[in-house]
Amino acid sequence: MPDHTPGPDLLESYVKKILAAPVYDLAVCTPLQAAPALSQALGNQVLLKREDLQPTFSFKIRGAYNRLVQLTPAQRLRGVVTASAGNHAQGVALAARELGIKATIVMPCATPELKVLGVRSRGANAVLHGESFPFALAHALRLAEDSGCTFVSPFDDPHVIAGQGTVAMEILRQHPGPLHAIFVPVGGGGLIAGIAAYVKYLRPEIRIIGVESEHSACLHAALAAGERVVLPSVGTFADGVAVAQIGAYGFEVCRNHVDEVLTVSNDQLCAAIKDIYDDTRSITEPSGALAVAGIKQYVARTGACGQTLVAIDSGANINFDSLRHVAERAAVYDAAYSATALPTLAEADQTR
Repeated sequence: MPDHTPGPDLLESYVKKILAAPVYDLAVCTPLQAAPALSQALGNQVLLKREDLQPTFSFKIRGAYNRLVQLTPAQRLRGVVTASAGNHAQGVALAARELGIKATIVMPCATPELKVLGVRSRGANAVLHGESFPFALAHALRLAEDSGCTFVSPFDDPHVIAGQGTVAMEILRQHPGPLHAIFVPVGGGGLIAGIAAYVKYLRPEIRIIGVESEHSACLHAALAAGERVVLPSVGTFADGVAVAQIGAYGFEVCRNHVDEVLTVSNDQLCAAIKDIYDDTRSITEPSGALAVAGIKQYVARTGACGQTLVAIDSGANINFDSLRHVAERAAVYDAAYSATALPTLAEADQTR
């Protein structure tokens, strides 16, 4: 169960776990890369934390490895079971292979084929079950109970949270100067909890802003209700964050240390994928583009200018045949956005 220790002590316990996490046995320290075109367009310095460059093309390898390396010899012998929409699955598969642990991973039937192949190619047993993550999770919990294997949560575990928190450790080392906000994609809450714990303990002036798909906004709903809630349904376009309930451990951190949570549409995600491509020539999956979509929405709403804003580019596991849809929706959104922006620009010209 979550630790209900008061804020500073809770954060300190996570910071200690983050500093001790041996994630670099498998993970790499990813670049904090400038996005010049996006920065110019938004009037702020936008930096991308390139977690899409991890060995499994997602930050999830950090938490997965940090959890598995904590297992006892007896637990390793019995093996592990997990549920995942794909990115955690690949992290567990790689970590399990390196540590000599048998892994069974339950994935929703709609999981992109690329992610399923990524799991199987790393030696894990991929089981497709259910229409979305909540169904896969329930099945994985049953399998773990029946088999005696250890269940490895994709987000609701202190060691997973600490592994993901190493992203924040790198950001603060890579950019020791003024930093106004870090935008973090949110699914089950492991990544944002780890980042918030580390940053708010060391640099509390930096804003931590979560970004969710409007079709799976479980943290937004929980903060509004003052408690964890279960969404009646979730959309799967941003499959990496298609989670119906925020994790209990993550919520204990987020409820007190996340400054704001934004929600964005699928079309905004498609436009953000294009923005990232224009600056980096890399293709991000929808959930990986959440933070950039959130920055664009934040700047448009607040008029922020001259700030340094970091977006976690969290993953690049997207099926190639999805790109046509992404390009079409990005064009539709950009056209609509330009049309609504034109009157404002015209009015600005008249005042000069």
